[in-house]
Amino acid sequence: MPRLILSMDGLVLKEMALEKERTTIGRKPHNDIQIDNLAISGEHAAIVTILNDAFLEDMNSTNGTYVNGQPVKKHVLQNNDVVELGKYRLKFIADGVGSPSEQDEAMSYAQAVVTDGVLSGVIAAAEPATAAPAPSGMLGMIQILSGTHAGRTLELSKSLTTLGKPGTQVAVITRRPHGYFITHVEGTVFPVVNGRSLDAQAHRLNENDIIEIAGVKMEFFSQSLQP
Repeated sequence: MPRLILSMDGLVLKEMALEKERTTIGRKPHNDIQIDNLAISGEHAAIVTILNDAFLEDMNSTNGTYVNGQPVKKHVLQNNDVVELGKYRLKFIADGVGSPSEQDEAMSYAQAVVTDGVLSGVIAAAEPATAAPAPSGMLGMIQILSGTHAGRTLELSKSLTTLGKPGTQVAVITRRPHGYFITHVEGTVFPVVNGRSLDAQAHRLNENDIIEIAGVKMEFFSQSLQP
């Protein structure tokens, strides 16, 4: 499980596991990670964690969010990244990180299936050794319903499939033993499933659900795995 190490001026203050799918950081008490300092906004940043992947988002904070010295609005956290909030530092430690060559091998990039200016591509990433078993012997599929690539399908064979265009709207579909789940990651507009906008929590996909991301519609369905 990924974790964060909170420090200030080189002194470690706290270590915490990213147990929730969405972890909020800010000055107000309701945040998952509260930093009681006037340099920190009430709701400063959030981290969405899907399996061993974590996505950092600045929540329009007053003083900004920095990663490794660079200001960011959205950022995919890598092992040993240092998130800077004022004088505070949050070091991101990924769980089960292997050697660089193992990480490169674990990451595969699928061919872009939607390129009509809304969804620039589909990225599928998984670690084969830890990939979730197929839910009930079924393999999830996505069929594009609109746009220039309508009719094309994508197998959800990886533990984590990312759909969207960075900077516009990004969502992830995770493959778990008990089903497939979609979670919002980036963008002010949340994914829509069957005409209903989702919230920040993971949503389980059901057979023939219609998903809309940045104006592109697609249908989720499953097919039986052949022995």
